[in-house]
Amino acid sequence: RGGEEEEEEEEEEVEGWHQLYPGHIPTSPLQKALLAAGSAVMALYDPYRHDMVAVLGETTGCLALPNLRDKMKNHPEGYRILQERPRIRLSTLDVARLEGLPDGSLGREYVRFLEDNKVSPDTRMPPKFVDDEELAYVIQRYREVHDLMHTLLGMPTNMLGEVVVKWFEAIQTGLPMCVLGAALGPVRLSTRKLQVLATELVPWAIRSGLNASCVLNVYYEQRWEQPVESLREELGIFPPP
Repeated sequence: RGGEEEEEEEEEEVEGWHQLYPGHIPTSPLQKALLAAGSAVMALYDPYRHDMVAVLGETTGCLALPNLRDKMKNHPEGYRILQERPRIRLSTLDVARLEGLPDGSLGREYVRFLEDNKVSPDTRMPPKFVDDEELAYVIQRYREVHDLMHTLLGMPTNMLGEVVVKWFEAIQTGLPMCVLGAALGPVRLSTRKLQVLATELVPWAIRSGLNASCVLNVYYEQRWEQPVESLREELGIFPPP
């Protein structure tokens, strides 16, 4: 009987570890490596498989995510985001108010981007494989501001636009997933688009990524009225070519 009780206690401990946050799935380094390899193959085969891209980001971000978290902790606005844990979802957005903001404001242009490209912040996958609750929020935040990166950079959601944003995000975040997407995404582009990408868009994205302050340190929900151009200037993002 004593042995059964010990087993139950052990199961409870493991179960507690499972619940670092809702949906968390603990994995060993080997399991993470296998998940990373499988998700990388699938993401390269179909770059619009956002679930595979998400798994790749979580299983390969062990160095980049703590670095991003530290950048947020050492910045007043970033630190407040980590403390308050805001979420960008349709349930947290006052879409009607944002639509009523002046053209050129962050909120108006963000909603316009969502409508024009028929995308929703609710499609962002919740984290599962990050074994730290705070780092899980960091990658969640990165995902939820991804469409705001498109808005700030003036890039659509087609393959060309995604590659440009990935170059910017790769420089900004250091996430291997972004580096992989930036490096291998162009293989699907036409020769003409590759030329534009190589001569204009990638150099601009790299310069902007290096020059800009950390984009996770912006409390976007409190900046909806700010003009996009003003926020670009504040962050250090050069005007799109």
